[in-house]
Formats: sequence, structure tokens, C-alpha cells
Amino acid sequence: MIASVTIPVGGHSKRRVDVVVVGAGPAGSIAALILARGGARVSLVDKAVFPRDKACGDLVGPRALALLAELGLHPPGGRPVGEMVIIGPTGRRVLLPACAGLSYPDHGLAISRQRFDNWLRDAAVTAGAEPVNARVTGLVGRSSVELDDGTRVDADIVIGADGATSGIAEHAGLIDPRHVLWGFAYRGYTTQHVERPVIALWDETPRRGFPGYGWIFPNEDNTANVGLGLSLGAERRGGSRAVANFEKFCDHLRRWDLLTGQVDGRRLGGWLKMGVVGTRPAHDRVLLVGDAAGLVNPLQGEGIAPAMTSAAAAAYAVLAGADGAASRYRDHIATHPGRHAAATAAVHVAVARSPRRTAVVGRALTLPGIGRVLARPWSLLWNDLVDGAPPGPNRTIVSASLSIARTVSRRSDISRHLERTLEPLADAQPSGIHQP
Repeated sequence: MIASVTIPVGGHSKRRVDVVVVGAGPAGSIAALILARGGARVSLVDKAVFPRDKACGDLVGPRALALLAELGLHPPGGRPVGEMVIIGPTGRRVLLPACAGLSYPDHGLAISRQRFDNWLRDAAVTAGAEPVNARVTGLVGRSSVELDDGTRVDADIVIGADGATSGIAEHAGLIDPRHVLWGFAYRGYTTQHVERPVIALWDETPRRGFPGYGWIFPNEDNTANVGLGLSLGAERRGGSRAVANFEKFCDHLRRWDLLTGQVDGRRLGGWLKMGVVGTRPAHDRVLLVGDAAGLVNPLQGEGIAPAMTSAAAAAYAVLAGADGAASRYRDHIATHPGRHAAATAAVHVAVARSPRRTAVVGRALTLPGIGRVLARPWSLLWNDLVDGAPPGPNRTIVSASLSIARTVSRRSDISRHLERTLEPLADAQPSGIHQP
């Protein structure tokens, strides 16, 4: 491990490192690990004492597992999960198959965030990242951060991995609150064996769909994760609606024999920022990854895999040189998650804004004939797995559907704002950070 330099400054201290990573969740830990392995001096800052819990469905997707394998990391247990069941408002069910891609496995992993995040942070520290338990109170200049103990950490690059309500994004002026696609999710646990992950599309009142979905997912040790998430658009005031409707949704699961017991008191809620909309992922010496950059799948709310893969892209961009890192990273976002968001964010908004439209879509997708025919391409589209999928009709159908969606929604406010968000930066000559 390469130690940071600490200099006393007027009763406080001043540290000098190559990169400050703010947030030690999956995104921050992956970024710190790759940077440290590449020879960079890294401070990994988080206000929480680990292990700590997190509001989440506790499913690590196939792309995340592929990245861990590339990095030679083996998760500490967990339960492999493959197929997923979608249940419509009328109780009809569709089984979404799990198929291996050319670059990802045929399964995800059910593992608690408390266990997974702590393990990944430990891996980053073992690789050489310096753990710092502190709260960031502000940015100074282009790439220095102030901590709540008065310490200032100077660096060439700041990576914001501090979640949907990212202070780094706000301090750097990378948020346009008028366009952010907010969501809120609330979850608890129950003692119950669940064979497959279940997504429940639910009518809050007759033929008025809830603007999101609920779930019951397998977890470890014969427990299950039960949750309810909703879309809010640019307004965050309605987040409590998920909490207020949680017991009613649990009754809905019981009606279809999906939930057999009570959901205990270990409940948490958390914000989601979806589709990159309303957030610039990088500018100058600040890069945002994961939820901080809005990299949550607009169709089904997956955040862990996009967080980890975006963090890896940011780390490699930084290792190639600090001066060009923002440009290289934005290019990655524009050509990978940005392309998916350009097709799906506008669809998300169009459906979620209308309760009746939400109810119709939920019923149509789970009709017996339609559900069976669409199951394989739906699985690719829903889970953003078309890139790297094996050649064949399913990939062709999804690729064509995404292309049509991008064309149809091109003039929408969401798509136009997303295009401005991801417009290219002027390239700069790389320098500053150790080469990989």
C-alpha cells in the first residue's frame, strides 16, 4: 500500500493522494480497488462504520458477477438465482428465463448488502486503498475535499460514489433537479424460503396501477427480501407513498400465496436516481459513478451491476490519465448505459405518469400468449443484457425494439435532456495518474 502524505495545516491536517473516492459501497469499492491495483494512491471515504445495512433488493446481477470474476474476486457465499417470475395485477405469471451471455453468466447472486458491501470494501483496502471514516462537507477547488474533522484531502481526481443523493454531485454542480428521475424503495425481511425472485405488478386501486412494482426475492439462510418501489419523476415529495402502501402490498402478495408470514421490523427505505437523466456523469476532475450518476436501470431499478461496471470504467479512465479522464468516462457512459437509457427512460416516464396506462401494460405483458412469446426478449431488455447476448432472434428483437424506442422518443423532453447530459467533452492530453 502506498501511504498518503499528511501535512498539518493550522491545527488540522492536509492529505495528498492521487484519487479521493467518496462512498465505499459497491461502486466506490470497485473504483478504489482497481485504482489501487493500478498503482494510484487512493483514499476511500465513507461516513458509515462498516459493516452497515442498505435498502436494496439484495440481488447482484450477472454483469456484476462477470466483473468480479475478471478481477479475480469470489463473493463470500450467497445464493445463485436465475429465472425470475413476473406476476401481473390479475395474478397471471410469466417466467423470464436466465440465459448465459457471451460476457456474463446465466445467474445473479442473492446476498445481503451488509455482507457484500463489507467484503468488497475489505478487498479494496487489501488492494491498497486507504480507508477513511468521515463525512465530506464540501469540494475545494477542482479536486480537493474537506472532511468533517477539518482535514482537507487534495487529489488529482474525485470520484463520487456517494449514492442517489450525492453530495459530491451537488457540490460540483452536476445535478439539474428539474429533470432527475427519482424513485424510492422500501424493504424488509421475512423468514420464508423463496425459490425464484418474483416481481409483482400491482393495481393500487381497481385498474389503476401502482407507478412501480413490488418484489419478494430469495435471500440467505431461508429468508426473503420483500419490497415496494415507485417512480416519482422530478418530484421527491411522494416517496412516503411506498411506506404507506407497504402493508397493503404485503396483503396482495399473501392473496397470491407469495408471502406466508410477517415482514419483520428490519425495514429501510432509500432513494433511486434512474436513467442518467438530470445528472452529468463527469466534468473536469470530478467523476460520478453508480447511483450518484443516476445509473439505475429505468425499467426495473437494478443498481448494483451498473454501479460496479461504471466504477470500473471510471477507474480505468483515471488510470489512463487525469486530464482526459472525464472525457473518456463520459464516452463510456454515452455508448453503454446511456444508449439503454435513451431508449428506456422516456418509456419509463410515459407509463409511470398514468395509473391507467400502468395497469393496462401490466395486464398486457402477462397475458398467457403474449407473456410466453415475449419471455426471452423481455428478459434481455428488462435486465439490460442485450449487449453481450448470443446472436439470434431474441437479441435481434430487443436491439430493434431499443432502436425504435430511441427514434420515437427522440423529441421527448427526457431524451433531449439526456442527449445534452451526455454530449462529448473536448479531449485533453492524459497526464498525472500512474498508467495501468
